[in-house]
Amino acid sequence: MEIYIDNRQDKILIDDSIHGLIEKTIEEVLLSEGESLNCEVSISFVDNEEIRELNREYRGVDKETDVLSFPLGDSLLADGPRLLGDIIISLEKALEQSKDFGHSIEREIAYLTAHSMLHLLGYDHEEEEEKLIMRGREKEIMRRLGIFKDVKGE
Repeated sequence: MEIYIDNRQDKILIDDSIHGLIEKTIEEVLLSEGESLNCEVSISFVDNEEIRELNREYRGVDKETDVLSFPLGDSLLADGPRLLGDIIISLEKALEQSKDFGHSIEREIAYLTAHSMLHLLGYDHEEEEEKLIMRGREKEIMRRLGIFKDVKGE
């Protein structure tokens, strides 16, 4: 499993524990979905300004968001890892949401990583039925990781 992390923001300090958390989350998603660990994923941490630009350019939505996923489908390198795609996380938005939801930024980053990994694997939440399935998978992954909300409801 190859994970490339690019921190393109300087507003929120992240340390090696976040890298370990991301690796553990990605591994758990892959294992829970019965996927091979022979894959490659790119994670970029950005600020609200950059994610807003990306959201506008790629989705036509002119506002910041917490995370964007760019799946590559079934791209394979010759005898190499499956290229799953790119995940872009706004750490500013993640921190804001962690405060709003009453839990740690680490929990929020793990959740956003799991959410995006599911997108890279083909899940979506445009339709209500898809949304229920995806939310159920997210909750199961967070339970398997032993990361729970500090608020009622999960």
